[in-house]
Formats: sequence, C-alpha cells, structure tokens
Amino acid sequence: MSHQYRKHFTPLESNPSLFTSLAHTLGLSPALDFHDVLSLHDADLLSLTPRPAHALIIVFPTSPNYEAELTTKDKDITQYTSSGDNEPIIWYKQTINNACGLYAILHAVSNGHARDFIIPNSHLHQLLTTCTPLNPRDRAAFLENDTNLEAAYKTVALQGDSAVPENPEDEVDFHYVCFVRSPKNGHLYELDGDRKGPINLGEFEEDDLLSEQGLRVLREFIEKTECEGGVSLLALAPAE
Repeated sequence: MSHQYRKHFTPLESNPSLFTSLAHTLGLSPALDFHDVLSLHDADLLSLTPRPAHALIIVFPTSPNYEAELTTKDKDITQYTSSGDNEPIIWYKQTINNACGLYAILHAVSNGHARDFIIPNSHLHQLLTTCTPLNPRDRAAFLENDTNLEAAYKTVALQGDSAVPENPEDEVDFHYVCFVRSPKNGHLYELDGDRKGPINLGEFEEDDLLSEQGLRVLREFIEKTECEGGVSLLALAPAE
C-alpha cells in the first residue's frame, strides 16, 4: 500500500491527557475523557477504567510487512464511498502523514453516543456538520485544509514526552486504530484511515465497548495483527 501524502504532521503520543486535551480543545464536552486501559484480562485493572467506554483506540507497533498485509486484506474490498446522515458510521480517509492519532480521535468522537457530547457551535460541531454530507475524498480534503484543526493538533502534539521525528515526513512504526459502535444498526466497526473504508465487525450487543464481547474483539485483533509487544489502549469514557 503506497501513499502519496500532501501534508505531514508530527506524530501524537499515545497519552490519554494529550488525547483529552485535543478533543476538548476541538469541542468535546469535559464530561468525557480518554483513559488508559491497563489490561484486557485482569478484572481488577479493567475496573479502573470508567464505564461505559464509548470508543476504544488501540496503538500498536507495525511490522515491516504491515502495509503489504493491509493491501492483501483489502484487495477484494470496494473503496468506501458512502456519505450523509443515513450511513451507520462516519469514516475519514487518512491523507495526512503521521496523523493517525488525530484520525483516531476524530473517529472516536464522531460516532456512537460520543456525538451527544459535542458542544454546539464548537469547531468539532462545525467540522461534523460540514463533513457528514461529503464523500470520503472530499472529507479528506476538508481535513487537510482545516487550518484551525491543524493548529490545535500541532499545539498538543508538541507537548508529549516521547521523542518525535525532527522531520514530520519521517515514518514512524506505530499506528492507531479506533473501534466504535453504531447506534443506528448496533454493529461494531473498526475504523482505520489507511484502509479502504470502515470494517463492519457485526452485531454488538452492549453500549460499553469494554464488555466481554469487546474484549474478545480486541484480543483477536492483537493476535491477528501480531502486535503483542508495545500495545496500548485508550478508552473514551466518562470523566472521573
């Protein structure tokens, strides 16, 4: 899978405080925060994450063959072209290099019940109002040209503790993928801007993505992606 990016961002550190700061700056209500999920197996550690989890973002190291594997997975998938209020999920095609953290945040707050926590007339509210009727190509172009979004992102991205590439065009070896549930059809979706579209994972019975069904999905994703080492997970859930 080869990308010709027209814009490059500094990577965003997998840090719930930074994710929360950016989401709030854009217009998400302070009633929701991003939180670390400390385990997919230990009930006591899982209980430390507030519930319900409206969205989950997994960050994992990509193997040298990762993009080739995505190409193989998507070879028989038709490029997603849907738009409008009737589509069950809103998906953003990633066309900004190293900005998968930003796209994960946008996927998390644009879907499911998290949308109910977007502040009216905020930048995020205006972004969704504009992007919803657009096809994925035009959505991508809108995000590329959103100078306020870029400015907010850059301010937060430079606050992390991790070392970042001096040149934003340098590739990084970590990738973000978001999981959300659509209340329109009750299905769980894997949202990755590097794919051809949203991946429908089928019916999902719970509003809480950290239910046992959600944990099984995450465990299977980690196993199939062969990303056992260095995996982090963030949940969008009520503020403490």
